[in-house]
Amino acid sequence: MTRFTKAHACGNDFLIVEGRADAALAVRLCARNTGVGADGVEFAEWTGERAATIRLVNADGSVAEISGNGTRCVAAWMAHCKGLKAGDTVRIGTDAGLRECRVVKAEGSRFEFAQGMGVPVIADKVVRLPDGTEVAGVVVSTGNPHFVIFVDGPDFEKHGRGWQALGLEICFHPDFPVQTNVEFVRVIDTNSIEIRIFERGVGPTTSSGTGTCATATASIAKRGLSSHLRVKAPGGEQTVDWAGEGAEILLTGPAELIASGEAW
Repeated sequence: MTRFTKAHACGNDFLIVEGRADAALAVRLCARNTGVGADGVEFAEWTGERAATIRLVNADGSVAEISGNGTRCVAAWMAHCKGLKAGDTVRIGTDAGLRECRVVKAEGSRFEFAQGMGVPVIADKVVRLPDGTEVAGVVVSTGNPHFVIFVDGPDFEKHGRGWQALGLEICFHPDFPVQTNVEFVRVIDTNSIEIRIFERGVGPTTSSGTGTCATATASIAKRGLSSHLRVKAPGGEQTVDWAGEGAEILLTGPAELIASGEAW
């Protein structure tokens, strides 16, 4: 049997399992109808009193460098295990580097964290689709790859395509040999944006921590928006603080522990 804890961050749900990464196990556990159900499994190993290393395996069995929301879910699990309170920090080693999460609020199984998310790398890019359509966007690395597309309307359509269909097409485009996360961004005002997310290895998701960071930094760099930005996704809202080129991103958002149990 495998012991697990289930958590979510703005509806982006993960299972936390102690031990080394196991892709076959992750696929089985993440299955919505025949398993526990999740977007991915964070395999965690303690390395200190308030420190751990993690490896994320997506629902399809692929390994991701990092998930901002998944890392925050692990931080909530660690904080619960150690009885941490506001102001305390945990350190989590990911395949994209070390991330520090500071507890902002701790209320039972619900937490809020401010987490360092590294220094983004941003570049303009045009993706040419098989039918000749050229999709302009922004490539952003937040430890994992993103392609950010700005849209005008509340339906998030672009070039006559729904965002889910276009997200799928770009995710698997030959320009991205290891695939890419795809985000669609609608600017609301200078202090806030709204996004939709097609996540590599998962598909459409309610939220993404690294996607939130990617869209916010692209919006700040390319649209001149506020350096303190509210990012609204279907699953909830997070905030990003980024001072510009060379600065680290600070992501603030919730994480909640849902359940723990054993799976056969």
